[in-house]
Amino acid sequence: MAERVLLALSTFPDRETAQRVSNQVVTEKLAACANILPAVESIYRWKDKVETGNETLVIFKLGEDRQSAFQEKVRSLHPYEVPEIIFFPVSNGLPEYLHWVADSCR
Repeated sequence: MAERVLLALSTFPDRETAQRVSNQVVTEKLAACANILPAVESIYRWKDKVETGNETLVIFKLGEDRQSAFQEKVRSLHPYEVPEIIFFPVSNGLPEYLHWVADSCR
């Protein structure tokens, strides 16, 4: 496979925000698709205080060549001061699916 595929994770404060951002990045071909998982509980340290909150997790699939533009777009649309945007390389998978991801971001 010529192009590497990435998974990107990001949490959002609610389902509506997750849907809006996901729709935007898929429409702009910055990601091939987005899977929205509407109920995650997050426990984290923020400004020296332990916080707990319900969030919506999104798993995005994108070509590695879209990483920078994807991150910039998600950050510009995200309501959090410091949004979670984490990338994982996909080392293997169904070749046809991986090609679909790469082709969908062109």
